[in-house]
Amino acid sequence: MGGIVACLLVAGLMPYLFTAIAKASGKRFDNRDPRAWQAGLSGFPQRAHAAHLNSFEAFPLFAVGVLFCLQQQIPAATVLPWAIAFVALRLGFGVCYLLGWATLRSLVWLAAIACAVRLYFLPLH
Repeated sequence: MGGIVACLLVAGLMPYLFTAIAKASGKRFDNRDPRAWQAGLSGFPQRAHAAHLNSFEAFPLFAVGVLFCLQQQIPAATVLPWAIAFVALRLGFGVCYLLGWATLRSLVWLAAIACAVRLYFLPLH
């Protein structure tokens, strides 16, 4: 169970990793007007910000799928490989985003979403 909780935590914190990268690599971050700062980003920092936003978008589907499996008492050994795969793929997605590898990024995104969706079907078997 600890591994599953760790995957939830890592996936939940992942958006903050990418926003930290955006803030560290772009023009000086302005905390008084963060939306204007974000709107002015380009290149690498903008891609890091986009990975940040997409990480928030992907997390609920994954988290609810994991919690559904736990609520249905699916063994951790069954859930954990899908959770690890999701987290690893999402990290890979972020790297692809940062490097501007659009096609690979889309394929990795699809694989990660497939892992999250798979969680919803584990209780059905």
